Amino acid sequence: MSTTTLPPLSPAATNAGAAFDQIATEYDRVFTDSLIGRAQRDAVWKVLIRTFKANDNILELNCGTGEDAIFLGGKGISVFACDASQQMISIAEQRLCDQLPSFPVVFCHLPTERIKELNPETMFDGAFSNFSGLNCIDDLCAVAASLTNLVKDGGHLFFCFSNRFCLIEIVHYLMRGQWRKAKRRWNGQAIATIGGLQLPVYYPSVRQIRRYFAPHFKLRSYLGVGVVIPPSYCEEWAVRHRNAFRVLSLIEKIIAELPVFRSSGDHIVLCFKKVSQ
Repeated sequence: MSTTTLPPLSPAATNAGAAFDQIATEYDRVFTDSLIGRAQRDAVWKVLIRTFKANDNILELNCGTGEDAIFLGGKGISVFACDASQQMISIAEQRLCDQLPSFPVVFCHLPTERIKELNPETMFDGAFSNFSGLNCIDDLCAVAASLTNLVKDGGHLFFCFSNRFCLIEIVHYLMRGQWRKAKRRWNGQAIATIGGLQLPVYYPSVRQIRRYFAPHFKLRSYLGVGVVIPPSYCEEWAVRHRNAFRVLSLIEKIIAELPVFRSSGDHIVLCFKKVSQ
């Protein structure tokens, strides 16, 4: 770590860590281990292991309770995993210690806004952030600038954002006459209440994200997650209708990478490659 003195974090960044501290102990029960959470994560992992290979050294942003880092560690991929929530990191470290202490995974309490402080001995082969962590960041250009200095040429970025236009969410709320909720993401920003704290959440378009990470990173592909699988707040429905949910999961595997559909899911997964300048 560099010892360079940096300006204090913004209130939004500080609040994000505090908010996720409040929900850390319940996060795996509510999302990670839910039917919807598991289906969405499996879809992400399918692409993740096509992007990173054994012996890669990867930086993870917004690692939460360590589910993805430990999964990659099991594939022989080294992961330096960071999160703004100290409680999330504590749970991740305990999980690693209890289950798989030999895995090449290190957890660090470090907000994404601070990754420019990192001073690794060698540059990373890539970086990733799963399930909307970057939607809590108001300055993605700063993130891109930091990653430019941390990821080697030819390395990959793998990001899973909450999408601006989620078709199934729009239908869900319109059927209930909740117009304001149906369009809550459309203007690119909303306020979410997490752990009793209100946080700004940003919904950049694919075009905006591509622009933020140019010119050093080029978008190579993207796909939808949660195109027909409902968002996580529909877990009760998924549990009651398991057969229907399985059918939706099969449909999703077929259409998630098709034009139009890939832009209309609950999440969107984008894969970038760093190009030499």
